Amino acid sequence: MEHLLEEHGVKVTANRILVARALADAGRPLSLMELEAKLETIDKSAIFRTLAAFREAHLVHVLEDAGEGVRYELCHSHHHDQDDDLHVHFFCTKCHRTFCLEDTPVPPVQAPEGYEVETRSCLLKGVCPECAG
Repeated sequence: MEHLLEEHGVKVTANRILVARALADAGRPLSLMELEAKLETIDKSAIFRTLAAFREAHLVHVLEDAGEGVRYELCHSHHHDQDDDLHVHFFCTKCHRTFCLEDTPVPPVQAPEGYEVETRSCLLKGVCPECAG
C-alpha cells in the first residue's frame, strides 16, 4: 500500500495507509460513513482530510451515488495527474450498495462544442444479483 501512496506523491502516514487499505479491502466504493464504521480508531475529520489528499493526488475516484451522497474508491491508476482506470459502476436500488464493473470501461462521449470535460463516469442503477436472488 505504501508504494501506491508514494507513486501518487502522497506522504505516507499511518492513517493514510489505514484509509487506503480499507478502500482496497472493501472491493467497492464506500461512503464516508462506511469508512468511519470500518476505521473506528480514526476520527471523521482525519478520514475526510485523508480523502481530500487522495483526491488531489488522483488516488481515489469520487462517485456521486444516485442521490445517496458521495462514495470513494481507490484508484489503481499509475499516474498522479490523471485516472486511467475508469470503469462503470452499478448502484443497487434495494441494498443501496455501489459495485465496480471493472471490466466495463466508461464509454466515450463527445461533449458539444464549447464544453470542457474534466471527468467522466457512468452509473447504472437496478438490482444487484444478491438482491435479485
